[in-house]
Amino acid sequence: MTNNVKSFSVGYNPINKSNIFSSGDHISGQITLELTADSNIEALSIKLKGKAQVRWTEHYGRTTVTYQNKHKYFSFQQFIIQKNQGNNIVRAGCNVYPFTFQIPAEELPSSFKGSFGKIRYTLEAVLSRSMRMDSKTKAEFTLIHKQNPGNDPVLMTPQRNMVDKKTNLFSSGAVAMDVNIARTGFRQGEGIQVVASIQNKSSRDIKPKYSLYSKYSYFAKGKRKVQTKNILKEVGDAIPPSAGVTVTRIITIPPITCVSVLNCDILKAEYRLKVYLDVKYASDPEIKFPIVVLPAVESVDEEGNLQLPDVPSYGYGAFSDSDMLGGTSFPYNPAASGPPPPPPYGTYDLYPPLTGFDKKS
Repeated sequence: MTNNVKSFSVGYNPINKSNIFSSGDHISGQITLELTADSNIEALSIKLKGKAQVRWTEHYGRTTVTYQNKHKYFSFQQFIIQKNQGNNIVRAGCNVYPFTFQIPAEELPSSFKGSFGKIRYTLEAVLSRSMRMDSKTKAEFTLIHKQNPGNDPVLMTPQRNMVDKKTNLFSSGAVAMDVNIARTGFRQGEGIQVVASIQNKSSRDIKPKYSLYSKYSYFAKGKRKVQTKNILKEVGDAIPPSAGVTVTRIITIPPITCVSVLNCDILKAEYRLKVYLDVKYASDPEIKFPIVVLPAVESVDEEGNLQLPDVPSYGYGAFSDSDMLGGTSFPYNPAASGPPPPPPYGTYDLYPPLTGFDKKS
């Protein structure tokens, strides 16, 4: 049977310069179907989907066990061409069908992609024809969970910790430090001001060091897979023996850092700032702070609309403009299509505890 489909694609229209969406936003776009001849189409539909999934394998001797889990947040479908509606002849040439959905106004986690899991938000178009396998095409878009630190006492909580340690026979004496940072939540690209009061009562020079690292956790079948990775490391000036100083350092979160994911039950993206003293011939005393990475600050464009800054997004397939060549609008109607949105995340822990960060794993 001759294949009359020359191309089949789906795309969406950006709503801001950064091409990022959030809960409650409307997303509109077009399905483009190009045919080389008139064709009978059984059905044409579009789905808006959001889901999280994790997967990894572990080896126990000669046995390999696969751990996987998934969580569906929503799935809504609209039919552009209905099944069993008679003879649906679509003319040869380029046929463009617009659509509009509203993303559920729920506590949805941000888009995420890690080595063992991801959170994806997609548009999927399905073309059904007689005597053929269904054709599918997808476009993935980025969704960011927006948070206002000023309205959340957890994010605005200052953090402070102290540590002191006696050194061994190769470096006699003791060292101590008292470290504080202004709060818990910081935005992409923002600087964290770290103030450390350090007492070096040892016989050797010591250096303050700083490390910002990620901790991604994946959950399935009662197991947890943890992956840590250093984002940046910095070294301060040496502090001589028998000296006490207060040092201030700005640790800037890279703008491309993925925002924290703390409201998903099968994966978490957490961050920690570690401040430690490099003591020769001795184990390094250290302090760790949980850091919540928030979306970068929004700005206002010339028309007064809020815009996110230009940071890499996780989506693709967006149209560069919103011109629509034809078709009929099919407004989003949750009562008529798809299951109801998932329940709110009131029972989940949205933020990491401020204690229990003594181990990387």
